[in-house]
Amino acid sequence: MTKVTGTDIARKVLQTEADAILALIDRLDDRFDEAVRILLDCRGRVIVTGMGKSGIIARKIAATLSSTGTPAFFLHAAEAVHGDLGVLTPVDVIVALSNSGETEELLRLLATIKRLGARMIVLTGDCGSTLGQAADIALDCSVAKEACPMNLVPTASTTAALALGDALAMTVFAAKGIGQEHFANVHPAGHLLKRLMRVEQLMHGGEQRPMVAAETPMTDAMAEMSRKGFGMTCVVEAGDRLVGIITDGDLRRHMIGQPAGGSILERRAADVMTRNPVTITRGTLAVEALRHMEERRITSIVVVDAGHKVEGIVHLHDLWRTQLF
Repeated sequence: MTKVTGTDIARKVLQTEADAILALIDRLDDRFDEAVRILLDCRGRVIVTGMGKSGIIARKIAATLSSTGTPAFFLHAAEAVHGDLGVLTPVDVIVALSNSGETEELLRLLATIKRLGARMIVLTGDCGSTLGQAADIALDCSVAKEACPMNLVPTASTTAALALGDALAMTVFAAKGIGQEHFANVHPAGHLLKRLMRVEQLMHGGEQRPMVAAETPMTDAMAEMSRKGFGMTCVVEAGDRLVGIITDGDLRRHMIGQPAGGSILERRAADVMTRNPVTITRGTLAVEALRHMEERRITSIVVVDAGHKVEGIVHLHDLWRTQLF
């Protein structure tokens, strides 16, 4: 008799849950679109509720909706009938999760929901159940079987409900057209914010900008590079408008060619600078700035405005400190 290993069981669990999610795809129809419209039209809040394992999934769906621009919160179904249902208003939308569609605690909420006229979406394994029939829209997230060896523990069914909840949240999110600024506002900590950080939050501006005029002698240009400590300086004309940059690499290249062209110290900044350098705007994402610098193997990049005036400098070390990697 072949011995069943832990890995064999794990593979079967994952396959069962993966099959449960894939089966949802062919069931998506006009009911899903209508559920999305109900959520988009919601003038109040989305209240997500459930019991047991479904309650845990409901809490996660509420968190996903909230973080993607749809005000939502989790309501414990058992606590709701002891006073918490007072949060419900006629302009709210209820999203209820119940695999059986007959969860007693949820059924007790129906009278109040119907009396107020709040709309209800149900994610259930039985659209013909009491909850399914009472809902404005019932979405079918039934599964062929649970991943539990005894087909008892909610596993594949909760996974399917979570995936369908994510599908709702992401479709609503896309329809609202919410941009990256929203994420920066509602995720003020953590790696996600770092990925959405813009260079204006990191750049060195004002007196920290290394800048010299095109006619500046190279002795003064090199002194500016040393003072500011970025290993480069911007070359500007007509009120801070960028015309080129001088880097440590430019100095080395001109020093190597010095016998043919005279001492670099006798030249002007315009004679040594690299014209048309890579630039970015202050609204550029930090990760995008990092990509530019890595691709071109440079350690500093100039931030300019629409008129190509120098607004600041971003150094590679500034990006490293944000731990974008």
